[in-house]
Amino acid sequence: MNQNGKATSDRIAHLAAVVLARHSSSHLEKELAGSALAQHHTSKQTSAAIGSLAAKVLADHSACVEAKELAGSVLAQVRLHEHAPAR
Repeated sequence: MNQNGKATSDRIAHLAAVVLARHSSSHLEKELAGSALAQHHTSKQTSAAIGSLAAKVLADHSACVEAKELAGSVLAQVRLHEHAPAR
């Protein structure tokens, strides 16, 4: 597995903290916010499951702007997998 050198910015970390503190935030928004915060100033990367969830949020036309920002951030930090060379 290759490392993805991207990290959550301070702005996205702040947005994630706001989303987590807000009682009206959906479970999905809180999942994305938690993932973004876990990657702030750490070497942690987005799991495939959260990456899949983030991709669905980005494709959802009814998702709010905050959810899409968090989704874009965590999706940019998905673990990179090495692929076997083609034969």
